[in-house]
Parts: sequence; structure tokens; C-alpha cells
Amino acid sequence: MFSLAMGSIRRRPGRFIATLLSTFLGAAVVMTFGSMLDTAAAPGIDSVGKEALTTAANVVGGYGALLVFFAIASTLTVNVRQRREEISLLRRSGATPAQIKRMVVFEAAAVGIVGSLLAIVPAMIGGEQLLNVFKDSGQVADRVDHVFGPIALSMGASITLLASVGAAFLAVRRATKEAAGGATSRGRAKNVAGFAALLLGAGAVGSTFAIDKTAVALMAAPGYGAILLAAGFAILSPALLRVLLRVLSGPLTLLAGASGYLTVHNMRQRANQLSSVLMPLILFISIATAIFYMQIIENDAAKAAGLTRSSDDKSIQTLNFVIAGIIVIFACIMLVNSLYAATTYRTREFGQQRLSGATPGQVLRMIGLESLILTVFGVFFATLSALAGIVSFSIVRTDTAIPDQSLTIWLVVVGIGAVATMVTSVGTAYRGLRSPAVEAVALAA
Repeated sequence: MFSLAMGSIRRRPGRFIATLLSTFLGAAVVMTFGSMLDTAAAPGIDSVGKEALTTAANVVGGYGALLVFFAIASTLTVNVRQRREEISLLRRSGATPAQIKRMVVFEAAAVGIVGSLLAIVPAMIGGEQLLNVFKDSGQVADRVDHVFGPIALSMGASITLLASVGAAFLAVRRATKEAAGGATSRGRAKNVAGFAALLLGAGAVGSTFAIDKTAVALMAAPGYGAILLAAGFAILSPALLRVLLRVLSGPLTLLAGASGYLTVHNMRQRANQLSSVLMPLILFISIATAIFYMQIIENDAAKAAGLTRSSDDKSIQTLNFVIAGIIVIFACIMLVNSLYAATTYRTREFGQQRLSGATPGQVLRMIGLESLILTVFGVFFATLSALAGIVSFSIVRTDTAIPDQSLTIWLVVVGIGAVATMVTSVGTAYRGLRSPAVEAVALAA
């Protein structure tokens, strides 16, 4: 199975590019913050600097592991789905589901190792720049040198490899079941996981009201609550999307004609697949919005009260903005990566639609409508989960349910997500439509 996996990668390396990019970015993020633990463990650093670096590494390490898994899972799911016919052929040729699973897992492990190795040098540079941020904010002494050692390497390699293998196993398990003619439902486990995330998120948000308004950890409960709520909505997004499409079916067909009908039909059929796009979109908008607004509310509240910011306050502010920045960049790239892979996979579908009578313009309008619906859907549930954290934090911290801050940050975050979704989807589809329909169907077969 190992030789078969290596042969598959050598024959068609292009289909592994999206997964390689996800593993590379994930390993780079985890290694960058892991190097803060190496630096904190080096001799000559004071207790204040050590605590700041350790806290940053531990907090972002958790976020990083979650983001790495989501990123790799989304791209691997598309990768395995693209190979449905190959998997069916292997099954008809006598390969067992266990053998196919081992092949795909070996492939993912190999890509994960390569991505981790490629991430070492960028992570070293990123760690050096991150340490400079802590130095500029006065949390770490200027004499402290950056150290990139065994902790960073082991964290990056282990988290990336585990995420790759775990995501590959889950993706190929579903694919082999489909190839064998088994049920294709999402399963009770995912629905339970989605509702569990919503319940845990609601509980975390509710626990905010039990924390003192001056506590340093006040932001943690609503922050984690917003993340869990966003994850719950993302996991349940196929079912929620089908409900929305039933509502929009008539209006879209009436307003957009054939393009509207194609949009509704395709999105109903592909609701499960679209969750790989909605996952990064919802997480990106929700987490970035919640963290930025809560930190600004905290800054304004401290300023209004005339309080002098302590080193702990500065550390938390720096950490929050760094976390938000990393999430914005990583999740946005993950979104573009997932969209590109998912849209490229549909080249054959676009060719078949054109052979059935649809014009390239109608197909492009269909993709544009799909992207618009996905964007509105993702923005709604991301904003809902972010508001849960922001409002609870604002009530406890400032005694007001509606923050005074403007909508500028939200508009910027939503704008980035919307542009990334629309441009990537439509641009990739346009590129695929440049080939003749017969050629597109033949090449993708």
C-alpha cells in the first residue's frame, strides 16, 4: 500500500497541491508559536517574558491544532471525493476497504511530512518576527534571542501528521462506503457533534456572567463560546443549507431563470460537499469579529475608567491581536484553498451542463449565485455566533448589551470573506469554462 500511495502521488502530484498547502501553512503556524516555548525554556529569560511566551504558545497551539485539522480535513475531503471513480475501480479490482484506507492514509502522511519539512524555514522567520512583537510591547527583554528547537519541530510535525492521518481516515471511510453502494448520510455522530458544539458554546457564553468584570480571563469564556458556536453551525451547515434552499427555491428560479434553477438543484445535491467551504468561511468571520471587537471593547472600557494598563493587560492584548491576525490569514487562505479545489473538481460537471444545453454564461451565473448564497449563509451564522460572545462580554464589562463601536471591523472582515469566496469561485469556474465542453468531460473522466 505504501508503494501504491507513492506511485499515486508521483503520477498526479497536482491533486495533492491543495492538501500540501494546508499542511505547510498549518505546520508553519504551529512551529512558529512552538518556538516561543523553545525561547521561553532557554537560559537567561526573566519570569515575565517566560510567562508571556508560554501563554502565547499554549493558547495559539490549541487554536492552531483546531485550524490545522479543519484546513486539512476540508482539502482532503475534496481530494478523496475527486477520486471516487478511482476508488470504485480499485474496489472492483479486488482491493478491500482497509487497503484503500491505508493507501489514502499513507498518501496523507507523506504529504504531511513534506509540508512539515517545507514549513521549517518560514516558521523560523515567523518566530523571529513574533518575538520582536513581544519585545516591542515590552513583554520580553530586548536581550532575549529567538530559539527554534525540538519543541517547535515536534509540535509542528506531530500535530500536522496527526491531523493529516485523522482527516484522511475520516474522508476515505466515507468514500469507500459510497463506492461500495453504502449509505451516504452524514450520520448521527456528526449531528450529535454539531449540537454538542452549540450546547457547549452556549454554556461557555453563559458562564461569562459568572466572571468578575475586572478578571483577566473574562474574555476567554465568550471567546471560546463564539468559536464553539461557529463550529456547531459549520458542522450542521448541510442541513441548515437545505432548509434555506427550500425557502429560496421559488424566488431564485423566478428571478434568475435557468441559472436560478441550476443553482438550487446543484446546491441541494451538493449540500454536504459545500460544508467544506462553509467551515472556513464561518470560522474566519466569527473568530476574527469576536476577538477584534472584544479587545476593542476592553481597551475602551479601560480608557474610560482611567486605568493604567498592566503588563498582563498588554500581554493579553498582544496575544489577542496576534491570534486574530493568524486566524484571519490562515482561515482566509484555507477558504480560498477549499474553494479552488472544490470548483476545479466540478470541471466535468460544467462540461456536462454545457453539453445538455446550458451556456457558459448561465454556468457562470449559477456559480455566482451559489457563491452569493454561501456568503450570505456563512455571514449570517458567523455573525450570530460572534454576537453571542461580543454581547455577553459587553454586558459584563460595560453593563451595555449593544457596544458603542462602529461596524467598520465587521464590514472589513465580511468584505474579505465575500471577495475571497466570489473571486475564487467565479474565477476558477471561468478558467474551467475556457476548455471545450467535450474536452472538459473527457479530461476530467
